[in-house]
Amino acid sequence: MNIRDFEYLVALSEHRHFRKAADACFVSQPTLSGQIKKLEEEVGVALLERTSRRVLFTDAGLQLVEQAKRILTEVKCFTELASQQGKEMSGPLHIGFIPTVGPYLLPLIVPLLREQFPDLELFLHEAQTHQLVQQLEDGKLDCVVLAAVDETQPFIELPVYNEPMVLAVPCEHEWAEEEDIDMGKLNGHTVLMLGDGHCLRDQALGFCFAAGAKDDDRFKATSLETLRNMVAAGGGITLLPYLAAPNERQRDGVCYLTAKHPIPNRQIVLAYRPGSPLRPRYEKLASVIKQQMEGVIPACEQGK
Repeated sequence: MNIRDFEYLVALSEHRHFRKAADACFVSQPTLSGQIKKLEEEVGVALLERTSRRVLFTDAGLQLVEQAKRILTEVKCFTELASQQGKEMSGPLHIGFIPTVGPYLLPLIVPLLREQFPDLELFLHEAQTHQLVQQLEDGKLDCVVLAAVDETQPFIELPVYNEPMVLAVPCEHEWAEEEDIDMGKLNGHTVLMLGDGHCLRDQALGFCFAAGAKDDDRFKATSLETLRNMVAAGGGITLLPYLAAPNERQRDGVCYLTAKHPIPNRQIVLAYRPGSPLRPRYEKLASVIKQQMEGVIPACEQGK
């Protein structure tokens, strides 16, 4: 058996489908199927229930999957340690971003990172929090940039910036002429929100619920741009992250107001696995992002 066999086994456990697992491993389905069967012969136990039309693992198979994951994590650690023998900021780096951060943060930091670390090969991935956390845990990502939530507590978190949220209202709304808005005024109002799976939904709703507002359960957006367009169409009001708001106070039918008392916000962090030998790389990366953002969000409490 070899490391590749463990990768096949883990991929099959994740996808529960031979063709999808083979595609994920960039091999043919017969190759993956044959290697799984060969692995069963080597360990002397059945890993799958062959009578089922679905991919079902035996108890022994499930135990070996968990062990394979641990082995692959150690291999990842070994590879990281080996790469550290060269330049600290060189080689491939896979970074994950949540959808409510990536589109707005990346244009601000990617040019800077490429300028300061030309030998660093960046691979950028976007997914929801629970997906990024799983990929980080499985060693598929080196680090992730996301809002700090309970799921990220097992990892090392390096704060990079604190991001306020602004209130977005239609330009014909009664508050459209206000420069800022007390969160208490949301009492009794209904707000538009992202759908389940977005950590921003829970964070923004927490502030709205505390103010006495309620969620519009007739609509759940899949992206911030959908939320923005719904507001522009007069469909309601919402909270948006500071970086997602334009510099102008009004644009395309939406007015952006500074929210206060309290200021709704979220902590953005760079998270990585404990024990990673690439800690100095992540600390330097977080430091560069933090310094860059200090020049972008210092006046956020006063509005844009």
